[in-house]
Amino acid sequence: MKRVSVAHSPDADDIFMYYAIKFGWVGLGDVEFENVALDIESLNEKALQNEYDITAISFGLYPHIKDEYALLRTAVSFGDGYGPKLVKKKGVKLKPNFKVALSGKYTTNALLFRLAYPKAKVVYKNFLDIEKAVIDGEVDAGVLIHESILTYDDSLEVEREIWDIWEELGGKGLPLPLGGMAIRRSIPITRAISYEELLSKAVEVAHKNRKLLSKMLLERALIRVDESDLERYLDLYANSESISLSPIQLKAINKLFEIGYNGGYYDELINIEDYLVPKEYNDFRFA
Repeated sequence: MKRVSVAHSPDADDIFMYYAIKFGWVGLGDVEFENVALDIESLNEKALQNEYDITAISFGLYPHIKDEYALLRTAVSFGDGYGPKLVKKKGVKLKPNFKVALSGKYTTNALLFRLAYPKAKVVYKNFLDIEKAVIDGEVDAGVLIHESILTYDDSLEVEREIWDIWEELGGKGLPLPLGGMAIRRSIPITRAISYEELLSKAVEVAHKNRKLLSKMLLERALIRVDESDLERYLDLYANSESISLSPIQLKAINKLFEIGYNGGYYDELINIEDYLVPKEYNDFRFA
C-alpha cells in the first residue's frame, strides 16, 4: 500500500473538495491518502520545503516552486467579481503607510495588495486572526480571505476589493486565480496522472452530491460556518469551475504571473501550460 500525503487548508472549499476521498467515495486500491489541514501560508511555506506529495497552494506562490512541483488541473478556486476583501473599522481613513495584516507573504492577495499599496506596513498573520487584529486596533486594516469574507463583524467595512485591484492591474475580463493544488515532480508520471484523475473525480463527485456531503461535514463539525454560509461559500469557491482548469482560467493564471513578474516578484516569466501534469503521456505510452 502506497502512502501519499495530501495537504489542504481547513477552509470549507478545500475540505469539501477533498472529503469524497476521506469518506471513501472515491479511491485507488493500492494507495492510502493521508491528509493534513494547515492554514494557507503554512502550506505555501511547506511547499517551498518540498514537504508534501500533493498540496494546496496559492497561485501566487507557484513560480517559486515550479522546479519541484507540477500544477494539478483540479481543486482550484477562483474569484469572479469577488474575492478577498481589505477591511477596516467603519469611518476610519487610512493613511498611505497604514499597518495591514495579510494572510501570508506568498498568497495571491498579498502579491496584488503589495503592488497596489507599496507604502503600507505589512504584518503577516494566520487568516483566522486577521479580523480580530483589525477590531482590536492592532492593525489599521486587514485582508480577509476564505469564509471571513462572508461573516466579518458589523463594526468593519470594506475599504477595497482585491478583485478591483486585480482588474486595475490587468486582469480585467478574467477570473481571479486564488488557490490550486500542486504535486511533487519526484512522483512517477503515471502515478501523478492517476492521482490527478482521482482528485478530479473527488471534486466532481463532491459537486454532484453537494447536499449530502455538506450535511455530513456539518454534522461532524468539520466546517467553521453554518449551513447557510456554507452554501454561499461553496457557490463562490467550490463549484463546477473547480473540477478542471478551463482555458480562461489558464489565461488568468498566466496574467497573474505576468503581473507578478512585471512587479519584480518573480525572476522569470513562465507559461503555466508548461508546468501542468503531462496527462498526454499515457496516450503516447500506451498507443
